[in-house]
Amino acid sequence: MRNIVTVTPGQRFGRLTVIREAEHQYGHRYILCKCDCGNEKSINLNSLVKGTSNSCGCYRKEYMANKNYKHGCTPRGKIDRLHHIWSGMKNRCLNPNIRGYKHYGGRGIKICDEWVNDFTVFRTWALANGYADNLTLDRINVNGNYEPSNCRWATIKEQSNNTRVNHRVTYKGETHTLSEWGDKLGINPNIIGRRLSKGMPVEKAFYVGDLRKFRYKEMPI
Repeated sequence: MRNIVTVTPGQRFGRLTVIREAEHQYGHRYILCKCDCGNEKSINLNSLVKGTSNSCGCYRKEYMANKNYKHGCTPRGKIDRLHHIWSGMKNRCLNPNIRGYKHYGGRGIKICDEWVNDFTVFRTWALANGYADNLTLDRINVNGNYEPSNCRWATIKEQSNNTRVNHRVTYKGETHTLSEWGDKLGINPNIIGRRLSKGMPVEKAFYVGDLRKFRYKEMPI
């Protein structure tokens, strides 16, 4: 049986706040929402929960008016990517209907007021604090909120090493994530993880080569 998606009055999606369920249109469910700009509009439920509709249409107008806001030549794609990052951040923290919500909003991660209500404020912070097209938004304290003092722009690898689920292993006085140990030893970190999950001692988990030849010798690190 298919799960029925529900939204409640007062629930926010981007700039939209749910008022009530509206009349179906063309066989689809629609939700009457009030936009932060003051307009009310019926929004397709599927577009709402997926994050493809974040306003009554006012954001698009603002975007078109400001797409060349910086020296008249800011690339359109840069603003598009930043808005996608901003929308994803809001969905993770505010939308209980998406899969990743339990790891963010579901465990109390919030977004600061200045970012949650205004994309332009987030965009200005991003461009002034190291944003680049090859970087992602990363929280320095993975249990902290999305706010200027706790966020940075990081590579995928740096971000993966900062996740709360990343396994850190100490060996001979050195503590690294599995990814870092993998780089150091020249072995796939997933292999190290699988070996450790089977209860192997660290020396054996770090062994590079055929485990049948392992003889508890000193590791070359």
